[in-house]
Amino acid sequence: MRTPTARVWIALALVYVVWGSTYLGIRIVVETMPPFLSAGARFITAGLLLAGLVAWRAGPAALKATGAQVRAAVLVGLLLVLGGNGLVVLAETSIPSGLAALLVAAVPMWLVVLRAGSGDRPSARTVAGVLLGLGGLAVLTSPGLGGEIALGGVLLVLAGSVCWSLGSFSAAKLTLPANPFTGSAYQMLAGGIGGIVVGLCRGEQHGLDLTSYSTASWLALGYLVLFGSLVGFTAYVWLLRAAPLSLVATYAYVNPVVAVALGWLILDEALTWPILLGGAIVVAAVCVIVSTERRA
Repeated sequence: MRTPTARVWIALALVYVVWGSTYLGIRIVVETMPPFLSAGARFITAGLLLAGLVAWRAGPAALKATGAQVRAAVLVGLLLVLGGNGLVVLAETSIPSGLAALLVAAVPMWLVVLRAGSGDRPSARTVAGVLLGLGGLAVLTSPGLGGEIALGGVLLVLAGSVCWSLGSFSAAKLTLPANPFTGSAYQMLAGGIGGIVVGLCRGEQHGLDLTSYSTASWLALGYLVLFGSLVGFTAYVWLLRAAPLSLVATYAYVNPVVAVALGWLILDEALTWPILLGGAIVVAAVCVIVSTERRA
């Protein structure tokens, strides 16, 4: 076991706060900006910056990849960035950021389901965690079923979390570029271009007026590019090599708590009993799954 150092705790704090705050950033962006076009611009910019950093630090040769590796990165990028993140961005035009984060927290549950479908046999404790999490999701979606919030937004986040799980599951099976930062740059670019295409197909370009976007939306978009897509991801990749996986995995149940707290403090999002109870159940279920899987 590697003993966590001060740098590990700093990197972990960055992942906790930065990734937890991206839901707030997205909510502020879509207040005045079109969802898919803004998300596409975010990831294309971040992908180009990351590719430039890779070329600067490791040389242009570090960006080389085979055709099969590029195709795999494109597929994973479309699932993670376009499907996983894009649907969440669209959903946050109609539901609170904290609720979106709690629904996304169910990703470890879907990963267990995908693994089970591929022949893996999860432990009884893991299955219990999934069942507990499904109960939490039922509580979280109840406001949508009751008409208190947009049910369509809830369903979009659930679909996005499934896409993110499929992308994560596929990434473990496919042959991606050897340099993880190179692979991520290609994934961001693929997902970002996909976001632009979807945005254009949805007609988000009609009446496009950059001057009509609020200063807050521009600042939030810049934050998502620099911190959400670059700083947070870089810290996460570094942690995978420098810290115990059991410690790194704790982001899965800390991020939604951070997101709910920021949504409440900054956007005055209501903390209703379905969000508090359902969120607590989902976070507890993720704790059970993560703690069980890391001992396997």
